[in-house]
Amino acid sequence: MKPLVADKSRRKKHSESIQGREPAVLRKESIHSQPVSPPDDIQARISDHAYELYAERGYRQGYALEDWLEAERAIRGPERNA
Repeated sequence: MKPLVADKSRRKKHSESIQGREPAVLRKESIHSQPVSPPDDIQARISDHAYELYAERGYRQGYALEDWLEAERAIRGPERNA
């Protein structure tokens, strides 16, 4: 029969090896490295233009919808306003 001390050290090494392992984690790709689809690009352009209109107005509150709609008309053009 093996000594009890040797058995404990073997168990300790086994548990240490299990604890030392890092789980396999899938890394998600950064949003910024993914290609931008055309609808997302249009949304970003509309948002940027709406902010420019907000800035031109002197950063006055209460006109967000009007700024967005005006920016949408400017970016998408007259074909979307039918």
